[in-house]
Amino acid sequence: MKRIGLTVAVVLTGVLLVGAGCGAVDTVDKVAFERPLTIPPMAESHVDDQGRRVFDLRAQPGTSDFGPAAGGTTATWGFNGAYLGPTLRATRGERVLVNVVNGLRETTSVHWHGMHLPAAMDGGPHQEIHPGATWSPSWTIDQPAATLWYHPHPHGVTKDHVNRGLAGMFILDDDNPAETTLPHTYGVDDIPVIIQDRGFHKGRLRAGDTGDTLLVDGTIGPYLDVTTSKVRLRLLNASTKRVYAFGFDDDRAFALVGSDGGLLAAPYATDRIRLSPGERAEVVVAVRAGERPVLRSYPPDLGNSFFGGRDRFDVLQLRAAATLKPAADVPATLADLPRRDPDIAVRSRSFTLSGTEINGRRMDLNRIDVTVIRDTAEVWNLSNEDGKAHSFHVHDTQFQVLSVDERPPGPELGGWKDTVLLRTNQRLRILLRFSDYTDRNLPYMFHCHLLMHEDDGMMGQFVVVAPGERAGTPPPLDVGHAGHG
Repeated sequence: MKRIGLTVAVVLTGVLLVGAGCGAVDTVDKVAFERPLTIPPMAESHVDDQGRRVFDLRAQPGTSDFGPAAGGTTATWGFNGAYLGPTLRATRGERVLVNVVNGLRETTSVHWHGMHLPAAMDGGPHQEIHPGATWSPSWTIDQPAATLWYHPHPHGVTKDHVNRGLAGMFILDDDNPAETTLPHTYGVDDIPVIIQDRGFHKGRLRAGDTGDTLLVDGTIGPYLDVTTSKVRLRLLNASTKRVYAFGFDDDRAFALVGSDGGLLAAPYATDRIRLSPGERAEVVVAVRAGERPVLRSYPPDLGNSFFGGRDRFDVLQLRAAATLKPAADVPATLADLPRRDPDIAVRSRSFTLSGTEINGRRMDLNRIDVTVIRDTAEVWNLSNEDGKAHSFHVHDTQFQVLSVDERPPGPELGGWKDTVLLRTNQRLRILLRFSDYTDRNLPYMFHCHLLMHEDDGMMGQFVVVAPGERAGTPPPLDVGHAGHG
Protein backbone atom coordinates (compact mmCIF):
# COMPACT_ATOMS: atom_id res chain seq x y z
CA MET A 1 0.00 0.00 0.00
CA LYS A 2 1.41 3.36 -0.96
CA ARG A 3 1.27 6.04 1.68
CA ILE A 4 1.56 9.73 0.81
CA GLY A 5 4.06 11.58 2.97
CA LEU A 6 1.70 13.45 5.20
CA THR A 7 0.92 16.35 7.28
CA VAL A 8 -1.80 17.30 9.57
CA ALA A 9 -2.56 19.22 12.58
CA VAL A 10 -6.20 19.60 13.24
CA VAL A 11 -8.39 19.84 16.25
CA LEU A 12 -11.45 17.82 16.10
CA THR A 13 -15.08 17.32 16.60
CA GLY A 14 -16.08 19.05 19.70
CA VAL A 15 -13.35 17.58 21.82
CA LEU A 16 -11.28 20.05 23.78
CA LEU A 17 -7.58 19.97 23.19
CA VAL A 18 -5.74 17.73 25.60
CA GLY A 19 -2.03 18.36 25.74
CA ALA A 20 0.21 15.34 25.68
CA GLY A 21 3.69 16.68 25.89
CA CYS A 22 4.96 19.27 23.47
CA GLY A 23 1.35 20.26 22.85
CA ALA A 24 0.38 17.00 21.10
CA VAL A 25 -3.38 16.49 20.74
CA ASP A 26 -5.19 13.16 20.44
CA THR A 27 -8.96 12.86 20.02
CA VAL A 28 -8.94 9.33 18.59
CA ASP A 29 -11.79 7.27 20.07
CA LYS A 30 -12.87 10.30 22.13
CA VAL A 31 -15.40 11.76 19.67
CA ALA A 32 -19.10 11.07 20.11
CA PHE A 33 -20.55 11.13 16.60
CA GLU A 34 -24.01 12.34 17.60
CA ARG A 35 -25.09 14.80 14.90
CA PRO A 36 -25.95 14.08 11.26
CA LEU A 37 -23.68 15.89 8.83
CA THR A 38 -25.38 19.12 7.75
CA ILE A 39 -24.74 19.17 4.00
CA PRO A 40 -24.78 22.71 2.54
CA PRO A 41 -27.79 23.25 0.27
CA MET A 42 -27.35 23.65 -3.46
CA ALA A 43 -27.61 27.33 -4.36
CA GLU A 44 -30.70 28.34 -6.30
CA SER A 45 -30.06 29.88 -9.71
CA HIS A 46 -31.85 30.95 -12.87
CA VAL A 47 -30.87 31.78 -16.44
CA ASP A 48 -31.50 35.44 -17.31
CA ASP A 49 -32.44 36.99 -20.65
CA GLN A 50 -28.75 37.23 -21.57
CA GLY A 51 -28.25 33.50 -21.07
CA ARG A 52 -26.29 33.90 -17.84
CA ARG A 53 -26.73 31.54 -14.90
CA VAL A 54 -27.47 33.91 -12.02
CA PHE A 55 -26.73 33.23 -8.35
CA ASP A 56 -27.51 35.49 -5.40
CA LEU A 57 -25.33 35.54 -2.28
CA ARG A 58 -25.73 37.71 0.78
CA ALA A 59 -23.00 37.95 3.42
CA GLN A 60 -24.84 38.36 6.70
CA PRO A 61 -24.51 38.01 10.47
CA GLY A 62 -26.41 35.35 12.36
CA THR A 63 -26.33 32.93 15.27
CA SER A 64 -25.59 29.21 15.14
CA ASP A 65 -26.31 26.38 17.56
CA PHE A 66 -23.32 24.06 17.26
CA GLY A 67 -24.39 22.04 20.29
CA PRO A 68 -23.08 21.66 23.86
CA ALA A 69 -19.45 21.30 22.75
CA ALA A 70 -19.53 24.93 21.55
CA GLY A 71 -21.03 26.20 24.79
CA GLY A 72 -24.37 27.36 23.41
CA THR A 73 -25.55 29.72 20.71
CA THR A 74 -22.69 31.38 18.82
CA ALA A 75 -22.51 34.62 16.85
CA THR A 76 -21.45 33.76 13.28
CA TRP A 77 -21.39 35.01 9.70
CA GLY A 78 -22.59 33.20 6.61
CA PHE A 79 -23.80 33.50 3.03
CA ASN A 80 -27.61 33.23 2.73
CA GLY A 81 -27.66 31.85 6.26
CA ALA A 82 -25.99 31.97 9.64
CA TYR A 83 -22.85 29.94 8.83
CA LEU A 84 -21.03 28.91 5.64
CA GLY A 85 -22.85 29.29 2.33
CA PRO A 86 -24.70 27.26 -0.29
CA THR A 87 -22.85 25.19 -2.89
CA LEU A 88 -22.75 26.96 -6.25
CA ARG A 89 -22.69 24.67 -9.30
CA ALA A 90 -22.13 25.50 -12.96
CA THR A 91 -21.09 23.73 -16.17
CA ARG A 92 -18.13 24.43 -18.41
CA GLY A 93 -19.16 26.83 -21.16
CA GLU A 94 -21.81 28.59 -19.06
CA ARG A 95 -21.60 32.30 -18.34
CA VAL A 96 -22.36 32.98 -14.69
CA LEU A 97 -23.37 36.10 -12.81
CA VAL A 98 -23.12 36.24 -9.02
CA ASN A 99 -24.86 39.09 -7.19
CA VAL A 100 -23.05 39.45 -3.87
CA VAL A 101 -24.74 41.71 -1.31
CA ASN A 102 -22.78 42.78 1.74
CA GLY A 103 -25.22 42.68 4.66
CA LEU A 104 -22.42 43.08 7.19
CA ARG A 105 -21.23 46.21 8.95
CA GLU A 106 -17.70 45.69 7.61
CA THR A 107 -16.23 45.86 4.12
CA THR A 108 -15.55 42.39 2.75
CA SER A 109 -14.93 40.65 -0.60
CA VAL A 110 -15.53 37.25 -2.21
CA HIS A 111 -12.71 35.41 -3.96
CA TRP A 112 -13.48 32.47 -6.28
CA HIS A 113 -10.62 30.21 -5.19
CA GLY A 114 -9.29 28.08 -8.08
CA MET A 115 -11.32 29.85 -10.77
CA HIS A 116 -9.88 31.02 -14.10
CA LEU A 117 -11.44 34.44 -14.71
CA PRO A 118 -10.64 38.12 -15.39
CA ALA A 119 -8.80 39.98 -12.63
CA ALA A 120 -11.75 42.36 -12.16
CA MET A 121 -13.94 39.36 -11.24
CA ASP A 122 -11.40 37.56 -9.04
CA GLY A 123 -12.57 39.01 -5.73
CA GLY A 124 -9.16 39.83 -4.30
CA PRO A 125 -8.48 42.78 -2.00
CA HIS A 126 -9.00 45.30 -4.83
CA GLN A 127 -12.62 44.21 -5.31
CA GLU A 128 -14.04 45.48 -2.03
CA ILE A 129 -17.73 45.23 -1.23
CA HIS A 130 -18.74 47.98 1.20
CA PRO A 131 -21.58 47.55 3.71
CA GLY A 132 -24.91 47.64 1.90
CA ALA A 133 -23.30 47.44 -1.55
CA THR A 134 -23.71 44.77 -4.24
CA TRP A 135 -20.90 43.36 -6.37
CA SER A 136 -21.98 41.48 -9.50
CA PRO A 137 -19.06 39.75 -11.23
CA SER A 138 -19.76 37.81 -14.42
CA TRP A 139 -17.50 35.45 -16.35
CA THR A 140 -17.53 32.33 -18.54
CA ILE A 141 -16.65 28.98 -16.96
CA ASP A 142 -13.77 27.64 -19.05
CA GLN A 143 -11.92 24.94 -17.12
CA PRO A 144 -12.39 21.24 -16.32
CA ALA A 145 -14.84 19.90 -13.77
CA ALA A 146 -13.42 20.56 -10.31
CA THR A 147 -14.10 21.23 -6.65
CA LEU A 148 -13.48 24.94 -6.07
CA TRP A 149 -14.57 27.20 -3.25
CA TYR A 150 -15.31 30.81 -2.38
CA HIS A 151 -14.29 32.90 0.62
CA PRO A 152 -13.54 36.52 1.61
CA HIS A 153 -10.22 38.14 0.72
CA PRO A 154 -10.26 41.63 2.34
CA HIS A 155 -6.81 43.10 2.89
CA GLY A 156 -5.42 42.38 6.36
CA VAL A 157 -8.57 40.76 7.80
CA THR A 158 -9.13 37.68 5.63
CA LYS A 159 -8.48 35.32 8.55
CA ASP A 160 -11.13 37.02 10.70
CA HIS A 161 -13.82 36.94 7.99
CA VAL A 162 -13.17 33.29 7.11
CA ASN A 163 -12.97 32.33 10.79
CA ARG A 164 -16.45 33.78 11.40
CA GLY A 165 -17.91 31.42 8.82
CA LEU A 166 -17.83 33.00 5.35
CA ALA A 167 -17.02 30.18 2.90
CA GLY A 168 -18.69 27.77 0.50
CA MET A 169 -18.04 25.31 -2.33
CA PHE A 170 -18.25 26.05 -6.04
CA ILE A 171 -18.49 22.82 -8.05
CA LEU A 172 -17.79 22.79 -11.78
CA ASP A 173 -19.11 20.15 -14.19
CA ASP A 174 -18.15 19.20 -17.76
CA ASP A 175 -18.96 16.52 -20.32
CA ASN A 176 -16.22 14.08 -19.24
CA PRO A 177 -17.92 10.63 -19.05
CA ALA A 178 -15.85 9.80 -15.96
CA GLU A 179 -17.78 12.41 -14.02
CA THR A 180 -21.03 10.46 -14.37
CA THR A 181 -19.37 7.10 -13.76
CA LEU A 182 -17.97 8.33 -10.46
CA PRO A 183 -20.49 8.88 -7.64
CA HIS A 184 -22.20 12.15 -8.60
CA THR A 185 -25.54 12.58 -6.83
CA TYR A 186 -25.02 15.60 -4.57
CA GLY A 187 -25.79 14.91 -0.93
CA VAL A 188 -26.29 11.18 -1.50
CA ASP A 189 -23.05 9.65 -2.79
CA ASP A 190 -21.23 12.89 -3.70
CA ILE A 191 -20.57 14.78 -0.46
CA PRO A 192 -18.97 18.17 0.25
CA VAL A 193 -16.71 17.87 3.32
CA ILE A 194 -15.63 21.34 4.49
CA ILE A 195 -13.22 20.99 7.43
CA GLN A 196 -12.51 23.91 9.78
CA ASP A 197 -11.01 24.06 13.25
CA ARG A 198 -12.60 26.61 15.54
CA GLY A 199 -12.39 27.85 19.11
CA PHE A 200 -15.41 29.00 21.13
CA HIS A 201 -15.57 31.41 24.03
CA LYS A 202 -18.74 32.72 25.70
CA GLY A 203 -20.93 32.49 22.62
CA ARG A 204 -18.35 33.80 20.16
CA LEU A 205 -15.85 32.26 17.80
CA ARG A 206 -12.35 32.85 19.13
CA ALA A 207 -10.16 34.94 16.86
CA GLY A 208 -7.04 32.80 17.25
CA ASP A 209 -5.18 31.03 14.46
CA THR A 210 -6.23 27.54 15.58
CA GLY A 211 -9.20 26.15 17.44
CA ASP A 212 -9.94 23.32 19.81
CA THR A 213 -13.04 22.07 17.99
CA LEU A 214 -13.52 20.69 14.49
CA LEU A 215 -16.49 21.64 12.30
CA VAL A 216 -17.34 19.53 9.25
CA ASP A 217 -19.84 21.39 7.06
CA GLY A 218 -20.52 23.40 10.22
CA THR A 219 -21.29 20.24 12.24
CA ILE A 220 -19.54 19.12 15.43
CA GLY A 221 -19.20 15.35 15.90
CA PRO A 222 -20.81 14.49 12.53
CA TYR A 223 -21.91 11.19 11.05
CA LEU A 224 -22.93 10.56 7.43
CA ASP A 225 -25.60 8.00 6.53
CA VAL A 226 -24.28 6.09 3.51
CA THR A 227 -26.69 4.22 1.24
CA THR A 228 -24.36 3.28 -1.65
CA SER A 229 -21.40 0.91 -1.81
CA LYS A 230 -19.09 3.77 -2.78
CA VAL A 231 -19.12 7.39 -1.72
CA ARG A 232 -17.25 10.37 -3.15
CA LEU A 233 -15.94 12.83 -0.55
CA ARG A 234 -14.97 16.30 -1.76
CA LEU A 235 -12.48 17.23 0.96
CA LEU A 236 -11.76 20.94 1.48
CA ASN A 237 -9.32 22.24 4.07
CA ALA A 238 -11.04 25.53 4.90
CA SER A 239 -9.09 26.04 8.13
CA THR A 240 -7.05 29.19 8.54
CA LYS A 241 -3.82 27.46 9.59
CA ARG A 242 -4.07 23.72 10.28
CA VAL A 243 -2.78 21.02 7.95
CA TYR A 244 -4.61 17.70 7.83
CA ALA A 245 -3.59 14.15 6.91
CA PHE A 246 -6.70 12.15 6.09
CA GLY A 247 -7.14 8.39 6.22
CA PHE A 248 -9.51 5.90 7.81
CA ASP A 249 -9.32 4.29 11.23
CA ASP A 250 -8.82 0.83 9.69
CA ASP A 251 -6.25 2.08 7.14
CA ARG A 252 -8.48 1.03 4.24
CA ALA A 253 -7.38 2.15 0.80
CA PHE A 254 -9.40 4.70 -1.12
CA ALA A 255 -9.11 6.14 -4.61
CA LEU A 256 -7.80 9.67 -4.95
CA VAL A 257 -9.55 10.83 -8.12
CA GLY A 258 -9.15 14.60 -8.11
CA SER A 259 -7.11 17.49 -6.74
CA ASP A 260 -7.54 21.28 -6.76
CA GLY A 261 -8.08 21.75 -10.48
CA GLY A 262 -10.03 18.62 -11.38
CA LEU A 263 -9.72 14.90 -12.01
CA LEU A 264 -6.36 13.13 -12.10
CA ALA A 265 -5.33 11.23 -15.22
CA ALA A 266 -5.97 7.98 -13.34
CA PRO A 267 -7.11 7.06 -9.83
CA TYR A 268 -4.39 6.70 -7.21
CA ALA A 269 -4.92 3.99 -4.57
CA THR A 270 -3.66 5.20 -1.20
CA ASP A 271 -4.61 5.29 2.46
CA ARG A 272 -3.53 8.86 3.25
CA ILE A 273 -3.94 12.30 1.69
CA ARG A 274 -2.48 15.53 3.05
CA LEU A 275 -4.22 18.88 2.65
CA SER A 276 -2.89 22.28 3.68
CA PRO A 277 -5.23 25.29 3.97
CA GLY A 278 -6.98 25.96 0.65
CA GLU A 279 -6.26 22.55 -0.91
CA ARG A 280 -8.95 20.13 -2.06
CA ALA A 281 -9.06 16.41 -2.80
CA GLU A 282 -11.77 14.18 -4.25
CA VAL A 283 -11.66 10.63 -2.91
CA VAL A 284 -13.88 7.61 -3.52
CA VAL A 285 -14.14 5.14 -0.64
CA ALA A 286 -15.86 1.74 -0.68
CA VAL A 287 -17.96 0.68 2.30
CA ARG A 288 -19.61 -2.57 3.39
CA ALA A 289 -23.16 -2.91 4.64
CA GLY A 290 -23.59 -2.08 8.32
CA GLU A 291 -20.06 -0.91 9.04
CA ARG A 292 -19.02 2.43 10.58
CA PRO A 293 -15.54 3.51 9.42
CA VAL A 294 -14.19 6.79 10.72
CA LEU A 295 -12.37 9.38 8.67
CA ARG A 296 -9.33 10.31 10.71
CA SER A 297 -6.48 12.82 10.63
CA TYR A 298 -3.06 11.34 11.35
CA PRO A 299 0.22 12.90 12.59
CA PRO A 300 1.77 15.10 9.93
CA ASP A 301 5.23 15.50 8.56
CA LEU A 302 5.87 19.24 8.44
CA GLY A 303 9.64 19.10 8.41
CA ASN A 304 11.03 20.99 11.39
CA SER A 305 7.75 22.77 12.10
CA PHE A 306 6.82 22.31 15.77
CA PHE A 307 3.09 22.97 15.52
CA GLY A 308 0.85 19.90 15.43
CA GLY A 309 3.55 17.44 14.48
CA ARG A 310 2.21 14.55 16.57
CA ASP A 311 -1.53 15.33 16.57
CA ARG A 312 -4.23 12.88 15.50
CA PHE A 313 -8.00 13.30 15.40
CA ASP A 314 -11.27 11.59 14.55
CA VAL A 315 -13.19 13.59 11.92
CA LEU A 316 -16.31 12.02 10.39
CA GLN A 317 -18.10 8.69 10.88
CA LEU A 318 -19.60 6.92 7.85
CA ARG A 319 -22.67 4.88 8.80
CA ALA A 320 -23.35 2.33 6.09
CA ALA A 321 -26.93 1.11 5.76
CA ALA A 322 -27.84 -2.56 6.16
CA THR A 323 -28.41 -2.74 2.40
CA LEU A 324 -26.34 -0.67 -0.03
CA LYS A 325 -27.08 0.30 -3.61
CA PRO A 326 -24.28 -1.02 -5.85
CA ALA A 327 -21.93 1.57 -7.39
CA ALA A 328 -19.87 1.38 -10.57
CA ASP A 329 -16.15 0.72 -10.46
CA VAL A 330 -13.90 3.77 -10.50
CA PRO A 331 -12.75 4.21 -14.13
CA ALA A 332 -9.15 3.27 -14.83
CA THR A 333 -8.79 6.46 -16.89
CA LEU A 334 -10.27 9.68 -15.57
CA ALA A 335 -9.05 12.63 -17.64
CA ASP A 336 -6.73 13.63 -20.43
CA LEU A 337 -3.96 15.27 -18.44
CA PRO A 338 -0.73 15.51 -20.42
CA ARG A 339 2.34 16.59 -18.54
CA ARG A 340 3.58 19.96 -19.71
CA ASP A 341 7.16 20.31 -20.85
CA PRO A 342 9.04 22.88 -18.72
CA ASP A 343 10.96 23.87 -21.86
CA ILE A 344 7.87 25.81 -22.97
CA ALA A 345 8.51 28.31 -20.16
CA VAL A 346 9.64 31.73 -21.35
CA ARG A 347 11.28 32.50 -18.00
CA SER A 348 11.98 31.20 -14.52
CA ARG A 349 11.32 33.09 -11.28
CA SER A 350 12.22 32.41 -7.66
CA PHE A 351 10.00 32.99 -4.62
CA THR A 352 11.43 32.62 -1.13
CA LEU A 353 8.96 32.43 1.75
CA SER A 354 10.28 33.43 5.16
CA GLY A 355 8.70 35.04 8.19
CA THR A 356 5.92 37.26 6.83
CA GLU A 357 7.67 38.07 3.55
CA ILE A 358 8.10 36.76 0.03
CA ASN A 359 11.49 37.56 -1.48
CA GLY A 360 12.21 39.82 1.48
CA ARG A 361 9.19 42.06 0.92
CA ARG A 362 5.81 42.32 2.56
CA MET A 363 2.59 42.94 0.66
CA ASP A 364 2.13 46.44 -0.78
CA LEU A 365 -1.20 47.09 -2.51
CA ASN A 366 0.41 49.84 -4.57
CA ARG A 367 3.19 47.63 -5.98
CA ILE A 368 3.07 45.17 -8.87
CA ASP A 369 5.57 42.44 -8.01
CA VAL A 370 5.41 40.32 -11.18
CA THR A 371 4.37 41.04 -14.76
CA VAL A 372 3.63 38.05 -16.99
CA ILE A 373 2.76 37.93 -20.69
CA ARG A 374 -0.54 36.43 -21.82
CA ASP A 375 -0.34 32.98 -23.47
CA THR A 376 3.08 32.23 -22.03
CA ALA A 377 4.30 29.73 -19.44
CA GLU A 378 6.74 30.25 -16.58
CA VAL A 379 8.56 28.09 -14.05
CA TRP A 380 8.29 29.35 -10.49
CA ASN A 381 10.86 28.05 -8.00
CA LEU A 382 9.35 28.07 -4.51
CA SER A 383 11.52 27.88 -1.40
CA ASN A 384 10.52 27.76 2.26
CA GLU A 385 13.34 29.27 4.27
CA ASP A 386 11.96 29.37 7.81
CA GLY A 387 10.80 26.98 10.54
CA LYS A 388 7.11 27.11 9.65
CA ALA A 389 5.08 25.32 7.00
CA HIS A 390 3.49 27.47 4.29
CA SER A 391 0.70 26.86 1.77
CA PHE A 392 1.37 28.65 -1.55
CA HIS A 393 -1.66 29.72 -3.60
CA VAL A 394 -1.75 31.41 -7.01
CA HIS A 395 -4.92 33.11 -8.25
CA ASP A 396 -6.44 32.62 -11.75
CA THR A 397 -4.28 29.78 -13.03
CA GLN A 398 -3.85 26.08 -12.30
CA PHE A 399 -0.28 24.76 -12.29
CA GLN A 400 1.60 21.48 -12.45
CA VAL A 401 4.21 20.50 -9.87
CA LEU A 402 7.48 19.67 -11.62
CA SER A 403 9.60 18.63 -8.65
CA VAL A 404 9.72 18.45 -4.87
CA ASP A 405 13.21 18.92 -3.47
CA GLU A 406 14.54 18.13 -6.96
CA ARG A 407 12.68 14.81 -7.10
CA PRO A 408 9.61 13.97 -9.20
CA PRO A 409 6.33 14.68 -7.40
CA GLY A 410 4.23 11.84 -6.06
CA PRO A 411 0.99 10.76 -7.76
CA GLU A 412 -1.05 12.91 -5.36
CA LEU A 413 0.59 15.99 -6.95
CA GLY A 414 0.13 14.76 -10.53
CA GLY A 415 -3.00 16.79 -11.30
CA TRP A 416 -3.84 20.47 -11.66
CA LYS A 417 -3.08 22.48 -8.55
CA ASP A 418 -3.65 26.04 -7.38
CA THR A 419 -2.41 25.57 -3.80
CA VAL A 420 0.49 23.49 -2.56
CA LEU A 421 2.14 22.79 0.79
CA LEU A 422 5.74 23.82 1.40
CA ARG A 423 7.19 21.98 4.38
CA THR A 424 9.98 23.64 6.29
CA ASN A 425 13.14 24.07 4.19
CA GLN A 426 11.41 22.52 1.19
CA ARG A 427 11.79 23.52 -2.47
CA LEU A 428 9.22 23.05 -5.21
CA ARG A 429 9.20 23.85 -8.91
CA ILE A 430 5.85 24.56 -10.56
CA LEU A 431 4.89 25.26 -14.16
CA LEU A 432 2.18 27.85 -14.77
CA ARG A 433 0.50 29.09 -17.93
CA PHE A 434 -1.25 32.46 -18.13
CA SER A 435 -4.00 32.69 -20.74
CA ASP A 436 -7.05 34.57 -21.98
CA TYR A 437 -7.34 37.58 -19.70
CA THR A 438 -5.20 40.71 -19.46
CA ASP A 439 -5.37 43.77 -17.24
CA ARG A 440 -2.29 45.93 -16.79
CA ASN A 441 -3.69 47.64 -13.68
CA LEU A 442 -5.81 45.12 -11.79
CA PRO A 443 -3.62 42.43 -10.22
CA TYR A 444 -4.10 38.83 -9.16
CA MET A 445 -2.52 37.56 -5.91
CA PHE A 446 0.02 34.93 -4.95
CA HIS A 447 0.33 34.27 -1.24
CA CYS A 448 0.60 31.90 1.68
CA HIS A 449 -2.85 30.46 2.42
CA LEU A 450 -2.14 30.19 6.13
CA LEU A 451 -4.32 33.24 6.58
CA MET A 452 -2.42 34.83 9.45
CA HIS A 453 0.67 34.81 7.22
CA GLU A 454 -1.32 36.32 4.35
CA ASP A 455 -2.77 39.04 6.57
CA ASP A 456 0.67 39.81 8.01
CA GLY A 457 2.14 40.43 4.57
CA MET A 458 3.15 37.11 2.94
CA MET A 459 1.48 38.03 -0.35
CA GLY A 460 2.38 39.60 -3.68
CA GLN A 461 0.61 40.88 -6.79
CA PHE A 462 0.97 39.98 -10.46
CA VAL A 463 -0.62 41.30 -13.63
CA VAL A 464 -1.10 39.56 -16.96
CA VAL A 465 -0.47 41.85 -19.92
CA ALA A 466 -0.62 41.56 -23.70
CA PRO A 467 2.66 41.27 -25.59
CA GLY A 468 4.32 44.68 -25.71
CA GLU A 469 2.38 46.06 -22.72
CA ARG A 470 3.79 47.07 -19.37
CA ALA A 471 2.29 46.90 -15.91
CA GLY A 472 0.24 49.89 -14.85
CA THR A 473 -0.75 51.15 -11.42
CA PRO A 474 -3.04 49.25 -9.04
CA PRO A 475 -6.26 51.12 -8.26
CA PRO A 476 -7.32 52.36 -4.82
CA LEU A 477 -9.14 49.91 -2.61
CA ASP A 478 -12.69 51.00 -3.45
CA VAL A 479 -12.55 49.72 -7.04
CA GLY A 480 -15.08 47.02 -7.83
CA HIS A 481 -17.71 47.45 -5.13
CA ALA A 482 -20.14 49.07 -7.57
CA GLY A 483 -20.22 45.86 -9.59
CA HIS A 484 -19.26 44.50 -12.97
CA GLY A 485 -21.73 43.37 -15.60
